[in-house]
Amino acid sequence: MAIIDGLDHVIVGVADLEQAHRQWQRLGFTVTPRGRHKGWGTANYCVMFAQGYVELLGVVDPAEYTYGLDRFLVEHGEGMIGLAYETADERRTYDGLKAEGLAEDPPRDLSRLLELPEGTVEPAFRLVHPTPRDALGGGAFVVRHMTPEVIRRPEWLAHANGARRLALVTVAVADPAPVAEAWRRLLGSAAVAEDDAGATVRIGGGVVHFGRAEPGMREGPVGIGVAVAEPETARALLDASRIPYEAGPEGIDVPPEAANGVALSFLPETLLG
Repeated sequence: MAIIDGLDHVIVGVADLEQAHRQWQRLGFTVTPRGRHKGWGTANYCVMFAQGYVELLGVVDPAEYTYGLDRFLVEHGEGMIGLAYETADERRTYDGLKAEGLAEDPPRDLSRLLELPEGTVEPAFRLVHPTPRDALGGGAFVVRHMTPEVIRRPEWLAHANGARRLALVTVAVADPAPVAEAWRRLLGSAAVAEDDAGATVRIGGGVVHFGRAEPGMREGPVGIGVAVAEPETARALLDASRIPYEAGPEGIDVPPEAANGVALSFLPETLLG
C-alpha cells in the first residue's frame, strides 16, 4: 500500500470569508455551509469534489490561533496557504515517513464545527506533519478523514461549472530536485518525472507539479487545475458572470485576481487520462 494515497485539499487564505464565498459561487462552484475550527480563530467554506476539495479559510477571531493566516495576508495578500495529501491510514503514513527520516511527531487530532440547517456537526481528522516542514514541498501535510460522510454530501458535489475533481496542484519551491527525490523514495521512480521545468509527481488520481520559484516569488502552492466534463459549460458560466479568462485547447485559465489569489484552471477530463 502507498504511504500517501492522493490529493486531499488545498487551503486558500482569504481576507473576507463572505466575499470569497460569493466569488467561488460566481465561478460556478457549490460552496458548503460555514465551518469553524475548534479552539482556533479561523472559519472556512469548502468546495467539495468527489476527489479533493478547496478550503477557503478566513480569520474570524484574531485573538485565537489563526494558522498564521493573519500574518500571511499582511505579507502576501490572498492566495494558497496550504496543501494536504490524503491517507486512509495515518499510522501507515507516519511509519512510512518516519522510516525515511521525514517525520518525528505522531499523528494528531483536529476537528471543526460545521453549521448545517439541521444543527451543528463535528467533522474529525487526523493529521501527519512531515519533518522538516518542506520535506514534501510547499509545507504540505497529510490528513485522514475520520468522518468523510459528514463533509461529502451528494448535493455539495454537483457544480454548475461541471467540476468533478481536484486534478492538479502547482507548487513553487526553491529547488525541485530534493523534493522529487523525497517523493521518489515514498512512491517509487515511476511516479516522478523531472525536466527543465521542474518535477511532476503522480499521486493517486492527481498530479502535483513542483516548479522552481522565481526570484522574489513566494514558495508554496500557487495554482490548481479542476477537471471538468465539458469545458464549454465552465466557459459559458464565466461569460455569464463576467469573469476574465483565457481559453485554449488544454483548458481555461482564470487569473488569480478573479479567484482570491489562486491561479485556477478548468481542465478537460478527456485530456487528463
